[in-house]
Amino acid sequence: YVCLFLCLKLAVAFYLNLKCCFLSPLAVSPPTRLRYNVVSPDSVQISWKAPKGQFTGYKLLVTPSSGGKTNQLILQNTATKAIIQGLIPDQNYALQIIAFSEDKESKPAQGQFRIKDIERRKETSKSKVKDPEKTNANKPAPEGSLFTCKTPAIADIVILVDGSWSIGRFNFRLVRLFLENLVSAFNVGSEKTRVGLAQYSGDPRIEWHLNAYDTKDAVLDAVRNLPYKGGNTLTGLALTYILENSFKPEAGARPGVSKIGILITDGKSQDDVIPPAKNLRDAGIELFAIGVKNADINELKEIASEPDSTHVYNVADFNFMHTIVEGLTRTVCSRVEEQEKEIKGTTVASLGAPSDLVTSEVTARGFRVSWTHAPGEVEKYRVVYYPSRGGQPEEVVVDGSLSTAVLKNLMSLTEYQIAVFAIYSNAASEGLRGTETTLALPMASDLQLYDVSQSSMRAKWNGVAGATGYMILYAPLTEGLAADEKEIKIGEASTDLELDGLLPNTEYTVTVYAMFGEEASDPLTGQETTLPLSPPANLKFSDVGHSSATLTWDPASKNVNGYRIMYVKTDGTETNEVEVGRVSTHTLKSLTSLTEYTVAIFSLYDEGQSEPLTGSFTTKRVPAPQHLEIDEASTDSFRISWKPTSSDIAFYRLAWIPLDGGESEEVVINGDTDSHVIEGLLPNTEYEVSLLAVFDDESESEVVAVLGATFARTTAIPTTVTTTGTRTSKPTTAVFRTGIRNLVIDDETTSSLRVIWDISDYNVQQFRVTYLTANGDRAEEAVMVPGRQNTLLLQPLLSDTEYKVTITPIYSDGEGVSVSAPGKTLPLSAPRNLRVSDEWYNRLRISWDAPPSPTMGYRIVYKPINIPGPALETFVGDDINTILILNLFSGTEYSVKVFASYSTGFSDALTGVAKTLYLGVTNLDSYQVRMTSLCAQWQLHRHATAYRVVIESLVDGKKQEVNLGGGTPRHCFFELMPGTEYKISVHTQLQEIEGPAVSIMETTLPFPTQPPTTPSTPPPPPTIPPAKEVCKAAKADLAFLVDGSWSIGDDNFNKIISFLYSTVGALDKIGPDGTQVAIIQFSDDPRTEFKLNAYKTKETLLEAIQQIAYKGGNTKTGKAIKHAREVLFTGEAGMRRGIPKVLVVITDGRSQDDVNKVSREMQLDGFSFFAIGVADADYSELVNIGSKPSERHVFFVDDFDAFTKIEDELITFVCETASATCPLVVKDGNNFAGFKMMEMFGLVEKEFSAVEGVSMEPGTFNVYPCYRLHKDALVSQPTKYLHPEGLPSDYTITFLFRILPDTPQEPFALWEILNEEYEPLVGVILDNGGKTLTFFNYDYKGDFQTVTFEGPEIRKIFYGSFHKLHVVISKTTAKIIIDCKQVSEKTINAAGNISSDGIEVLGRMVRSRGPRDNSAPLQLQMFDIVCATSWANRDKCCELPGLRDEENCPALPHACSCSEANKGPLGPPGPPGGPGVRGAKGHRGDPGPKGPDGPRGEIGVPGPQGPPGPQGPSGLSIQGLPGPPGEKGEKGDLGFPGLQGVPGASGSPGRDGAQGQRGLPGKDGPTGPQGPPGPMGIPGAPGVPGVTGSQGPQGDVGAPGPPGAKGERGERGDLQSQAMVRAVARQVCEQLIQGKYIDSHMARYNSILNQIPSQSVSTRTIAGPPGEPGRPGAPGPQGEQGSPGMQGFPGSPGQPGRPGERGLPGEKGEKGNPGVGTQGPRGPPGSTGPPGESRTGSPGPPGSPGPRGPAGHMGPPGSQGASGPPGYCDPSSCAGYGMGGGYGEPTDQDIPVVQLPHNSYQIYDPEDLYDGEQQLYVVQGSYPLPSPYSQSSYPSPHLAQPEFTPVREETEAVELRSPGISRFTRKLAKRSVKTPVRKRVNGKKPSR
Repeated sequence: YVCLFLCLKLAVAFYLNLKCCFLSPLAVSPPTRLRYNVVSPDSVQISWKAPKGQFTGYKLLVTPSSGGKTNQLILQNTATKAIIQGLIPDQNYALQIIAFSEDKESKPAQGQFRIKDIERRKETSKSKVKDPEKTNANKPAPEGSLFTCKTPAIADIVILVDGSWSIGRFNFRLVRLFLENLVSAFNVGSEKTRVGLAQYSGDPRIEWHLNAYDTKDAVLDAVRNLPYKGGNTLTGLALTYILENSFKPEAGARPGVSKIGILITDGKSQDDVIPPAKNLRDAGIELFAIGVKNADINELKEIASEPDSTHVYNVADFNFMHTIVEGLTRTVCSRVEEQEKEIKGTTVASLGAPSDLVTSEVTARGFRVSWTHAPGEVEKYRVVYYPSRGGQPEEVVVDGSLSTAVLKNLMSLTEYQIAVFAIYSNAASEGLRGTETTLALPMASDLQLYDVSQSSMRAKWNGVAGATGYMILYAPLTEGLAADEKEIKIGEASTDLELDGLLPNTEYTVTVYAMFGEEASDPLTGQETTLPLSPPANLKFSDVGHSSATLTWDPASKNVNGYRIMYVKTDGTETNEVEVGRVSTHTLKSLTSLTEYTVAIFSLYDEGQSEPLTGSFTTKRVPAPQHLEIDEASTDSFRISWKPTSSDIAFYRLAWIPLDGGESEEVVINGDTDSHVIEGLLPNTEYEVSLLAVFDDESESEVVAVLGATFARTTAIPTTVTTTGTRTSKPTTAVFRTGIRNLVIDDETTSSLRVIWDISDYNVQQFRVTYLTANGDRAEEAVMVPGRQNTLLLQPLLSDTEYKVTITPIYSDGEGVSVSAPGKTLPLSAPRNLRVSDEWYNRLRISWDAPPSPTMGYRIVYKPINIPGPALETFVGDDINTILILNLFSGTEYSVKVFASYSTGFSDALTGVAKTLYLGVTNLDSYQVRMTSLCAQWQLHRHATAYRVVIESLVDGKKQEVNLGGGTPRHCFFELMPGTEYKISVHTQLQEIEGPAVSIMETTLPFPTQPPTTPSTPPPPPTIPPAKEVCKAAKADLAFLVDGSWSIGDDNFNKIISFLYSTVGALDKIGPDGTQVAIIQFSDDPRTEFKLNAYKTKETLLEAIQQIAYKGGNTKTGKAIKHAREVLFTGEAGMRRGIPKVLVVITDGRSQDDVNKVSREMQLDGFSFFAIGVADADYSELVNIGSKPSERHVFFVDDFDAFTKIEDELITFVCETASATCPLVVKDGNNFAGFKMMEMFGLVEKEFSAVEGVSMEPGTFNVYPCYRLHKDALVSQPTKYLHPEGLPSDYTITFLFRILPDTPQEPFALWEILNEEYEPLVGVILDNGGKTLTFFNYDYKGDFQTVTFEGPEIRKIFYGSFHKLHVVISKTTAKIIIDCKQVSEKTINAAGNISSDGIEVLGRMVRSRGPRDNSAPLQLQMFDIVCATSWANRDKCCELPGLRDEENCPALPHACSCSEANKGPLGPPGPPGGPGVRGAKGHRGDPGPKGPDGPRGEIGVPGPQGPPGPQGPSGLSIQGLPGPPGEKGEKGDLGFPGLQGVPGASGSPGRDGAQGQRGLPGKDGPTGPQGPPGPMGIPGAPGVPGVTGSQGPQGDVGAPGPPGAKGERGERGDLQSQAMVRAVARQVCEQLIQGKYIDSHMARYNSILNQIPSQSVSTRTIAGPPGEPGRPGAPGPQGEQGSPGMQGFPGSPGQPGRPGERGLPGEKGEKGNPGVGTQGPRGPPGSTGPPGESRTGSPGPPGSPGPRGPAGHMGPPGSQGASGPPGYCDPSSCAGYGMGGGYGEPTDQDIPVVQLPHNSYQIYDPEDLYDGEQQLYVVQGSYPLPSPYSQSSYPSPHLAQPEFTPVREETEAVELRSPGISRFTRKLAKRSVKTPVRKRVNGKKPSR
């Protein structure tokens, strides 16, 4: 392009206009009489006549016709002349003068001039010589001066005129003159020749039909007034248009009359013209094509009828069109005569059209067309049909003897246009036309959901005839689970299937589509709820003792696996649980006496556990010994006896103490005795003896006591008995009297105690019973009872109070020994075990268990919690323990309290929380918000019978109300006020019940604001546009590139801003979690208006768009696109990884720089381009910019006002691109949906140096790059960056890889996705020992599935050569394709989706070794995931030497000459390319010169698959560090693979060599990251030999093989040629061994082998493959160890797991009921062991220091490589990458340490993956928790029942989950039985 700088100096001459001009109020008149006068060699004076009326001034615009800047000047309204200076004499210029007022502009006065032309005309006028051609060109020829067609033959002539912008208004006047001369030549009239005319640009239009005018004068008048249309050049569309609209009977076309079409155009069509022109000719229309100026002569020939010599005309300029008028009219005239003869030669009737078009047999996919035969000899009938809404016409041709045809494979529910033509031997009839609409695809009917269980249901329906199958979608309706939709496809024969794997007690929606190929019918939908898991029933307690109780219940279901029994102390201090089998009774043991226990029993199923059945009981008091008695008393002893009460007494503790003071003594007695003699007592002493029993469980009974006394010693009392002389002494004994034994206090109540005793002495006359409180705060009271009475009821007493009761026997002569015993009244016990049931929308039932103490009744108090309202209460009698509470609010939580009523007061409250069901809609939202209307929509309520919808103005309070049916999910309100906020409320009604209002606020749109008067600022849109539905899921980085060049102008730029505003306004979420938007305005230089991360809300973004100012300048689109790549799409500017990257380019002209290369490169990198052209934009350039297919990515409009025509379609396509699970990427020159995984892992030349443990090496043919993943590299990336939306249901995984000799003989995952727990979700596993391939994933049911492939074809990939592997995954099968040949296929279930919270890893070992995770070494050349299953069928395996077909495969990425290779002997390429040893020592200089030719990168570009090729040039220099190459050099040692700065000084300069230098080497570039050195170095592989070139002779000697050995050592430097030899030889050998392709491909093998030195060939001719398989056998056994890992699955029981709830602050500890069961009784405790290892960070990384520095030194070893093949130049290696490599294990010196730059690819730390021993993949499940109830607010409620009395507010509300209440939350289900608690070591989770 030549840059023109016009110096526009306008000398304006001002003339006074003496006239007063009055301007029409409606418009500004244009200037007239535009004239030019040359005033100097480079200056022209322009003059014009001022318009009438008032106006402000003039705009004068001058534009070079060849393109360039438009210069504009504003002149005062008094000016009528201006001088333009600085013009080029040979240059054409376009001129426009526009008169304008404040708010209006006139039409432009337009013209074109060239200084030379003006001067030539001037000279002509001076010589007074008239140029007849010029004269004729500018006015119609006078009558008689032109040829006139005198023939009586008549014709129908349709003229098609190009009215595109490229013609210009000035030239269009010449076109009118030409048309006037053309029409004048014919005898025009309604019964003579008829003339019709159509004009076209972007869209064609009929100016007048053939039957529009009856006279020639009328036609000529229409020609003179023909308006100029303007627009693009779409000739093909226009030709089709006149065929369908102009040559029709209704348009005036006549049967049996010649049909002539004349096309006039000035340029090449922007669409295809060949099919439309052929259709016209086939219809019997003779076409003439006239081209002017830039018309394409070849295209004209394609359009016109034959012969071209008489039907094609082409002139260089519009001024010369008059020269062809006569020739054209003569030819047309003669052809009309000839055609009339031809027509008359066949009977006129024979040209009749068919008639009576009838359609029948209409279906969704086709219909039959029938007609009545046309007269005459019809050879064929041609039936043309196409959709009325637009589409490619298709046709069916049938024999002339038939009068019917069936149109098939049509779209359903689509109107089709039909035309039937009769084809004669030399002509075609008019079309018989009609329309027909296909039916909707028939849908299935009568869907029934039956056999519903907890986890499955069956669906059946009535099938559809003709369906190819059915697709069934089913998903839970539960909020939060709706996304878990599953899909099943079945054949047409099945109309009944089981849906399994469902969640219990969940409502599912089931949708059935009848499939007809790829089309689906309307859906048939049903809903059904799975059954809940049945709990046990009828819990009963029996045999309740002090330490045990027996539970019995009714079994839940035949499918139950067992039961989990959880029992907790109501005070929450202890929780126990036990699992039992399929029994219905169980005895609980080791209980605590007098303790209340809450019991919950869960039924256990495969699907989980049921809701609990609960109850409670209280253990009894530990029984005390009974009938404690004292007998056999003596002076120093007595015997104690009693009656045992239980068989499990361990021992007794017997104690005694004198009542008058003294020491207590105690003795322990065996539990099987029932008496004991106490000896050594004091005589005549009263003792209190106490006895308690101690049981086996260490519980103790109450103490029983008895009083007893020893006898006094015997004394002699002298009594005198008078006898004869004698006196005798008689001994007497004083006896201690006790009349009472076995004193017992029982029958305790809250206000009384019963006292019972045994009478042991019937001489007692009375008993005195005294009692007082134990703490002595009340006076002692006494009661006397008769001596024969042994029981007494003490009342009224204080509740919950201990009393001491003493009984004293009264004898006639005194009192006996008193006996005492303690007793305690009962507390005011509260009811127990509150239960809630029968919940409904306005009622619920509560039940409770009676307290142990008899009550007078119960008081129930309830109060709403989450809304205001009074507390209500009611009373029931003591015989009632349940009540139904009515008239409640829906969806409301109530605090419920139950008090027991006693004579002395009320007990403490039994509290809980109960909730009614929610009667309200969900997901209420607004849509279609307008100025005076808006709509609301909601999700239906499953039980609703009606809805009451109210809209209320928040300004004036006006309301509208409507009642809708229960199945109506939306409603619209009209006649609203603009700009007003409204409250929309929806009340759900169920019969007579109405739920609370669910409300939203919405504001109607305001009146549109008037646009500002200043034209430079666009009017702000009235409101934030609502997001479009198609954009709701959009998430992309979106950049707009807006043309701001001079050709746009201020007004049009404002239209662009409005277009951007509405387009961006259609997006939903703006910011990091949605779509990010950036805008660049470009002209000469691009200007970033704002970056991707600049705005995070739609409001601020739209405001910023409105502030963009017009720039002005030239059009440099390519520069702008490059700017976007370098400035916008960077991490700093906000670009996100794994998110679609979309560019929208808007331009109105052809770019003045190259756009093809940069846009193609960015498309290869995964960018999606949309191109919008306006007016003069170059359509072919737009096609090059836009992505494929062009019909989705390229848009063209005639002017800036037409943006609205494409807005919806553009938004739809952009948002679909931004919402796609699979982004659009380019591969091998084709667009496809998928993922370029090599780029995503950083395995590309520009980035691999930042990935630790990876080096680049030559791959197949030594020209493709591949990447060696070194041992334990563990290359990984977060899944959210690679597959943020998960994987599709159908996809193909493609690898091109090689197993290395040092790859371990055990299984490793070639690629796998792990979740955040580092458990595998999906992947491909290779077992190098067992020679098998395994694919695994989770299916849609959540079950883990694997398929393993084995056999000779599978074993082939383990033999050490490169192989291409396709793993094709569909919903039903997994296919393995190796080297483009299918080897196996197995059935699988459809996959479930993956979690994006984990990571994706390459090469990870299935079993870890030691404390770190390991990965296997391998070479990887290609890794893609394509979102289709057909990709493998199209692949030709062009990358494999043994399968490459040169004819059908693209050229290899690079080519070079041997001379170049000789220069490359860069020494020692290091071992694994990682080090990038090719540090070309100084040899780089040589490459430098070649560099120029080097643009081999350019060559690479053509080969799409050669991505490495194009990038090669820069990649070699390890692009990532372009800016500071120098620095890199130094780090190179550290390990940017390839940074081989090692070469020392030269190395550093090389890097500095601004990639340019590297580019040169770039040719060889593929080599290595160290671009500069690398390039040459790599080829250097052979180079090494070069060094030994002098020793060439030795090379010969070495050929046999000795050198081979050295070769091994040298492989690091010499790997290029050696690696290729090995790869090629292996491929060839494998093919030959298998006996395939021997003859047909032998020539190809020879050609490949001829490139290899003979020495190398000889060392590799052995058939390595067979031997290798044997090796692995041994390791095989290890693989099996993995199996144990699967035990992890039992985890499921844990779900019910820990009910942590017990901690709830229940007042009485009741909440404990859910039990905080010791979780996890099941899990083997052993597992915790592993944590013991405090795995401190993975030491691996530190090793890196070793690599530093050493890398460079590898150079020396290279010298030894010299012994390799001497002096041989391997052409393929010279094009290869300069990468070291080899089979040897790399040393520390070989691998440089690379410090990962910030934001570089991150390798995960293996320590984070596992703690403890790693096991095989473990699947853990978790029980879903219910979503909390939503709450709403209510108006204040009324008192429900008048008799209820409001009570004071209760403040201590406790949740229903407190112990003693039967409604447990789901969290209870998470408790596991006896599962040891897992501990974390160092904060990490132990392995399972």
